[in-house]
Amino acid sequence: MEIILKEDIVNVGFKDDLVKVKNGYARNFLIPQGKAVIATNSAKKILRENLKQKAHKEKKIIKEAQLLAKKLLKIEIKISSKVSAGDRLFGSVTSKDLSSAFDSNGQTIDKLVISIPGRSIKRIGKYEASIRLHRDVVIQYPFEVIPAKA
Repeated sequence: MEIILKEDIVNVGFKDDLVKVKNGYARNFLIPQGKAVIATNSAKKILRENLKQKAHKEKKIIKEAQLLAKKLLKIEIKISSKVSAGDRLFGSVTSKDLSSAFDSNGQTIDKLVISIPGRSIKRIGKYEASIRLHRDVVIQYPFEVIPAKA
């Protein structure tokens, strides 16, 4: 089913995106919650007009997101965690931990826009997270998980 999103929805799309989802997801969750509308011809025309009007504002938002991306890539993050025998972690490192690390470096990044491969990390080493700052601005952020000093 084709729908138009009224707000950002994780793993589906951003506000004003035209997306295809399963019928049950749209009918039972997105539409009743007011998060989406069915993409009829008239709704698509209204969406096109709204996007034309937003185009100028969107350029400014994209520039701000690109500047933030450059700032983030200058920050080097090493997340320390307790380690058992070998290189396995007690627990795991998730997007919440990476978000907290950014907060401690003065940049507020929501954990929902951070995507770690496999959703969690269970070993020490170097990894890359995908950070989606805008629908057009996605960066691959390198970080390292190191053993905590006892």
